[in-house]
Amino acid sequence: MDAKRIFFVGVGGQGNILATKLVGEAALIAGVPVTMSETHGMAQRGGVVESTAVIGAKSPIISDDTSDAIIAFEPLEALRALPKANSGTTVIMSISRITPFTVAIGRSSYPDVSQAIDYITGKVKKVVAFDAMAVAMAVNNPMGVNMVMVGALYASGILPLSEQNFIQAIKDTTKSVFIEKNIACFEGGINSFKNAV
Repeated sequence: MDAKRIFFVGVGGQGNILATKLVGEAALIAGVPVTMSETHGMAQRGGVVESTAVIGAKSPIISDDTSDAIIAFEPLEALRALPKANSGTTVIMSISRITPFTVAIGRSSYPDVSQAIDYITGKVKKVVAFDAMAVAMAVNNPMGVNMVMVGALYASGILPLSEQNFIQAIKDTTKSVFIEKNIACFEGGINSFKNAV
């Protein structure tokens, strides 16, 4: 099996580390080898949070130009993660913006999201962009953006994992009170991916 390298990036509080853990759990359920890593940075202050899941390889490190997929929970973070991409990379990104501190205080400006998508599209194999927050809000689960993004990753077909592997991972790793809504968000991510391509 060829290794699959998935690079997750977002802002503190968006849940991308849990998303990475869900991919890892789904891989374990499927009996597929997986390694993971995470970098919290200034997560509690809204800083960048990066994490990786590498399926079928022993090292969790994703060097520049080697990711099979970038899962970006925020448009600006998709741009920042671009060095990890190559011409064969799929970028799945939420267009929901989280304003950085420097933009909030007027020291910089936020890039135009449609221009950012166009720029990224010129560098990679495929870009799938949609509003993951809107999908999560549609099922009254604003904390479910991570589940939406995992659903979109599953729908991409990049990973050798089944939908049932992911559903079981959600049941095993999330609190029982959130399971139904988290599965709804996961399914919303699948539909969003299919509608965006």
